[in-house]
Amino acid sequence: MAGRRTLRGIVLATATGALVSGGLPGSLTGGARPALAQEAQQQAQAALRYDIPAQDLNAALLAFASRAGVQIFYDVRRVQGLRSTALDGSFTPQQALTQLLSGTGIGFRFTGPSSVSLESAPATGAGVLQIDPVQVQASVVPPQAMIDNLPPPFAGGQVARGGQVGLLGNRDFMDTPFDMTTYTAQKIENQQAATVADVVNTDPSVRVTSPMNGILDAFYMRGFPIAEGNFGEMAFDGVFGVAPNYRVFTDYVERIDVIAGPTAMLFGMAPNSSVGGSINIVPKRAGATDLTRVAAEYTGLSQLGGRLDFSRRFGDNREYGLRFNAGAYAGNTQIDHQARQALVGALAFDFRGDRFRVSVDAVSQYENFSAPSRPFLLAAGVAMPTAPNGRSNVTQAWEWARITDQSGLVRAEYDILDNLTAFADVGGGLTQVDRLFGTPTILNAAGNTSSTPGNFKFNVDRLTYDGGLRGTFDTGPVHHAMALQASRYQDWLYRGSVNATSAVLSNLYAPVAQPALNVAAPTQVPKISQSTLSGVALADTLSAFNERVQLTAGLRWQQVASDNFSTVTGAVTSAYSQSVVTPMVGLLVKPWSNVALYANYIQGLSKGDIAPAAASNAGEALAPYVAQQFEVGGKIDFGRFAATLSLFQIQKPFAQLVNTVFTASGQQTNRGLEIKAFGEIVPSVRVLGGVALLDARLSSTGNVATNGNVAIGAPVFKGTLNVEWDTPFLKGLTLGAGVITTSSQYVDAANTQSIPTWTTLGLDVRYRTVLGNKPVTFRGAVQNVFDDSYWFGVASYGAVAQGLPRTFLLSAAVDF
Repeated sequence: MAGRRTLRGIVLATATGALVSGGLPGSLTGGARPALAQEAQQQAQAALRYDIPAQDLNAALLAFASRAGVQIFYDVRRVQGLRSTALDGSFTPQQALTQLLSGTGIGFRFTGPSSVSLESAPATGAGVLQIDPVQVQASVVPPQAMIDNLPPPFAGGQVARGGQVGLLGNRDFMDTPFDMTTYTAQKIENQQAATVADVVNTDPSVRVTSPMNGILDAFYMRGFPIAEGNFGEMAFDGVFGVAPNYRVFTDYVERIDVIAGPTAMLFGMAPNSSVGGSINIVPKRAGATDLTRVAAEYTGLSQLGGRLDFSRRFGDNREYGLRFNAGAYAGNTQIDHQARQALVGALAFDFRGDRFRVSVDAVSQYENFSAPSRPFLLAAGVAMPTAPNGRSNVTQAWEWARITDQSGLVRAEYDILDNLTAFADVGGGLTQVDRLFGTPTILNAAGNTSSTPGNFKFNVDRLTYDGGLRGTFDTGPVHHAMALQASRYQDWLYRGSVNATSAVLSNLYAPVAQPALNVAAPTQVPKISQSTLSGVALADTLSAFNERVQLTAGLRWQQVASDNFSTVTGAVTSAYSQSVVTPMVGLLVKPWSNVALYANYIQGLSKGDIAPAAASNAGEALAPYVAQQFEVGGKIDFGRFAATLSLFQIQKPFAQLVNTVFTASGQQTNRGLEIKAFGEIVPSVRVLGGVALLDARLSSTGNVATNGNVAIGAPVFKGTLNVEWDTPFLKGLTLGAGVITTSSQYVDAANTQSIPTWTTLGLDVRYRTVLGNKPVTFRGAVQNVFDDSYWFGVASYGAVAQGLPRTFLLSAAVDF
């Protein structure tokens, strides 16, 4: 209904107050309170679907307890003769109990992660959550807000119930007509993930294609490349151009949204033209509970690190929030001759007023590699040799790379009306890269390699800003959630380089230490390109029959402009300016409250190429490439366990020379099936994983050697499975295991070179306890348990990444 406003802030604050101030019984008392209470809060916030009719209160409570997986302690005589109200829809346990007990004169208190005690309601009203006196923030957040309005975690805490869907705002996964998974900070911490790539590589829709100990992270999603160039492909709080360009550390990450498939209407065109999907980073914010957490880490051979997570809220109503995250890492890695140093700092400020909200993020990253891992090219006609041991490194000890990132984002929202919010964002980033290394080419089956080092300097500058309106209203029985946005993104790329005059020779299986080459640093770093992406988008979600039927439709007009410059004179060598309209339509139907069936049509957008000098139409700018996705799927929510299924087809054109004319006449068609599952199969066992089947084919190539072939780097099968078990024999001890498998992938379009199927096993353990009245969590993991040697990813240009060796990770975190 129009004018709806959610009391998420009050529910969160009161739940926190009950847990922190209310004297937890048993094992949750004393020094264990902050960390375990926070976990209890997360468990208690997970929304579930309920269908409990009005009935005898005792029967209703039993039905609720079974559905929510909690224990309720109460005197049966106290509820005799009382009736509950009906409960139909999706609620957190707090909301569900509040409604069930409404008018009964009975209140409740959460006494642990899965335990509730009933007691007499306070005089202020029946059915109200009873808490000990505590100062709380009572801000009221409208459903269309983005700031301070994260969807709650799903049961088990590894994924969230929903995430940011670009222009559409925050959506529950059961109300989203796309394949979307949102990973939480809990998942990131328990996995001991250093970068976003570590997390998304466990998603069956995604595979990392770059060396994990290299200078950047690149991916394939649904068989198409992401982030292979100089411009970052990850959105930061829904905005491109802010996230660090080559790699995102997890120190400051609260959520990771992964949306599979093209997203041009939702997020706008990606700076590097990806169409396989989008990854969105949601930064950490100050929560309702103050936090000071210090962690120490060990990785690889002797890589040591430390982290600080500091969070506070201030003001009479705790309306001001401050969160600071910092990390420092240094030492030798598990790769031969390789060392890494990294520094990261992130400061987040937010203000939560009655109608005005603002957030400010500042991020700084620095990473320095000696002998960074590099992808391998494969000489024509050479069969892919067997992968060397993961510790082997042909990069010379005197080769190096330094990457520095600074970025910032300011977001503001103002509720003009209860059901209408204006928003504006402005941000950007600066990336500096200095590096001296080459990209090795495998020359023969014996594993001999050749590399020509280059001394390069890159500067990548980005600026982004947007503004618009989000609102809700009703037209008769139809509810509307509408969004209007105008946006502009700009980037500038500067590059200087000096190449060595001789090659460095080595071998995959017996790397050769060669004398250092004297390659001078470039004396100039000229601008080589600049791009502008601007546009206007409008979307509306129409829902009826208590949101059982939802139709989402939208259009985005986007202007794509790019100039390339001579590195000698600075003159424009080629110019590009094109516009295109990308539509989207999605239909979602819920035949039952916990089942959603959906279908969508959405387009992806890539910048058209410039015809090369060898073409008869040299210099011609091709129109933007429009990729098209058709997808159908289903989702089912069992309360504490959920599963999704999607069938999709994506078609994307590509350019090629046809009778000397450079034209977009080729096409890649990817058809696939993805099944994902997450949640708790029983209260002490959590699962997260899935499988993906893909058939990616090239057509209209004009070449009998490639027409109908499988696309480069597109495996037929991908699978992941992660299982966690809270042991009954030692409280606080959790054991876990994870498997990742990927079938063979072609390295060339002719399908004559390929890498074989690979599978790795990982094991992990964590133990939560209290030492000196301080909650402490110990974590340990072994990746690639059997120390398998394997090639694990292929980039779109045919470069192959080497898998990591057996790797040990240890960490300890304490809350003060």
